[in-house]
Amino acid sequence: MGWKLEQHPSFPGVAGPMVVCVMDGVGIGRHDESDAVWLARTPNLERLASTAVSTQLVAHGNAVGMPSDDDMGNSEVGHNALGAGRIFDQGAKLVDDAIACESLFEGAVWQRLRERVRSSGEALHFIGLLSDGNVHSHIEQLFALLRRCAADGVKKVRVHVLLDGRDVAETSALDYVDALERLLEALRNGGERDYRVASGGGRMRVTMDRYQADWQIVELGWKTHVLGEGRGFASPRQAIATMRDENPGVSDQQLAAFVIVDDEGVPVGRIRDGAAVVLYNFRGDRAIEISQAFEDETFPHFDRGARPDVLFAGIMQYDGDLQVPKNYLVSPPEIDRTLGEYLARDGLRQLAVSETQKFGHVTYFWNGNRSGHFDETVETYIEVRSETHPFEERPWMKAAEITDRLIEELMTNSYRHARVNYANGDMVGHTGRREPAIQAVEAVDLQIGRLLPVIESLGGALIVTADHGNADCMFELDEKTGEPMHDSEGRAVVKTSHTLNPVPFHVFAPGYALRLCEAVERPGLANVAATVLHLLGLRAPEDYWPSLLEG
Repeated sequence: MGWKLEQHPSFPGVAGPMVVCVMDGVGIGRHDESDAVWLARTPNLERLASTAVSTQLVAHGNAVGMPSDDDMGNSEVGHNALGAGRIFDQGAKLVDDAIACESLFEGAVWQRLRERVRSSGEALHFIGLLSDGNVHSHIEQLFALLRRCAADGVKKVRVHVLLDGRDVAETSALDYVDALERLLEALRNGGERDYRVASGGGRMRVTMDRYQADWQIVELGWKTHVLGEGRGFASPRQAIATMRDENPGVSDQQLAAFVIVDDEGVPVGRIRDGAAVVLYNFRGDRAIEISQAFEDETFPHFDRGARPDVLFAGIMQYDGDLQVPKNYLVSPPEIDRTLGEYLARDGLRQLAVSETQKFGHVTYFWNGNRSGHFDETVETYIEVRSETHPFEERPWMKAAEITDRLIEELMTNSYRHARVNYANGDMVGHTGRREPAIQAVEAVDLQIGRLLPVIESLGGALIVTADHGNADCMFELDEKTGEPMHDSEGRAVVKTSHTLNPVPFHVFAPGYALRLCEAVERPGLANVAATVLHLLGLRAPEDYWPSLLEG
């Protein structure tokens, strides 16, 4: 195919760099006490809203490849859409479809998993996030796998549960644990099968690290799930209730690791030689490191001890370039011809900058779930190392350092396109702490204020948008009334998950006659790629969602 992009028929392109700023987790909320974005002091965003070309974008549901418009967006699918310029069915929908048509169970990998434990007598282990948040996993997909185990004659199953409180209500873990325990009891069928929960812990403390931010999280998961080392409890309900009593107000995502033990204190679910293991998270960023721990022959990150001889599979392949994992149950979306690849093949220099927490989003996910560079001679990727302190304690995170590097690079006049992600609104929003979330949004606004004069001096353009909402709603809302929910003591119930709200879209391009294209119905994140090309003076590929600009 030809990669050469044609010139735009009516716009020659801005003279300077075309920069995309993604304010992660900064949506457009209700403009009330639940809305940390509205409560924040944001003079620069207000300036853009009143003077720049502006609209709102859909960042959830079908507009980002999710199964329905009831599904919130997330950073992974949001950056896929931003970089691809089109919509591809995402992990949640792909797995749902593969289960519904049974292609998952008819595939060679499921057959091998089943036969492995049939012949060895060991357990088939499932590890993953236990909720219906539909961002990293969905409990109904796990339930379908468990039911199929019973139908396929698997005698022994162990489930290692990672507690959410981030993509769902902050303290909802027992709802999901109780539902799982009821299903396992039914599948045991009076002792015919041995199906049990084996271990668990909060997702932000156990197993689900990403971008190698803190390998100790993965090490703790290994010790908990594989070795059975940790504080023992008779049941996951007892573990959760005990830790809540000991640490009032703790969120599910921060609960400590636990191991389920029998009456003699022996762990019920160590992962041993001959076992099979399925990681049932479909989203890749927090699944790669634990997959590598199971698969890699050479592993420098922590001492695994005697790595058990197991057959390991992901419900999806989390990194196609690195082939992680080697075995998987559902093929990931094949995202091709991304904005980044077109620009690289056309020889246009581009820059991507973020801190560790979102570095993969402006590189791997933006590039269609592809690791590495398309062409290192024209691409520069800069990671500002994130701190490991709780985000609510430092809501400014690394925003200033990111801007320092971005401005330094832009002032070299070396780049035609740049993209930057500020993680604050999302990472602090997930803590459920409204006041730090307000500060997080203010920190991002301050950095945008630093960028505006630089863009103007260089004769460039700046798109300011977001990948999904989060900080724009910090309280759970009553589905019937739409008003914030309150607990028995009259306090607003904290919300830690993403929202279904639209996100802002501003184009700052002083000196250029641009206007919004009114013909685009229900504009979404996928329209951004063509808009970037428009501002670069290039015509978008025919199958890209159209530019949001005229002129």
